[in-house]
Amino acid sequence: MGPGFRRDDDLGSNLIITCPHCGARPVEEFTFLGDAKPQRPTSNDPSSMEQWFDYVYLRDNPKGRIDEFAHHSGGCRAWLVVTRNTETHEVHGTVTAKDYAVRAKKSGR
Repeated sequence: MGPGFRRDDDLGSNLIITCPHCGARPVEEFTFLGDAKPQRPTSNDPSSMEQWFDYVYLRDNPKGRIDEFAHHSGGCRAWLVVTRNTETHEVHGTVTAKDYAVRAKKSGR
């Protein structure tokens, strides 16, 4: 299993996500928002409504690895990005949403 994920035998088969601030925490402490890759439109101009429609309503439901926004609502209340596999639920890593955005900007996403 990848970094940021483990199964805790004391908790049965509960998923454990490693928060960069709090350490290993049960998945029940997190609220998931969805895919972290779509870029929010920068304009509120009426001519950008098609971009807003696509951003809000047209999301992929990929099979395999995905970066998801997660709010540590039951802990430090930080926004994170959790990389996981949608088929196996294996978590490959976690980073703060700020660090994810900085990396995405550097890579041109």
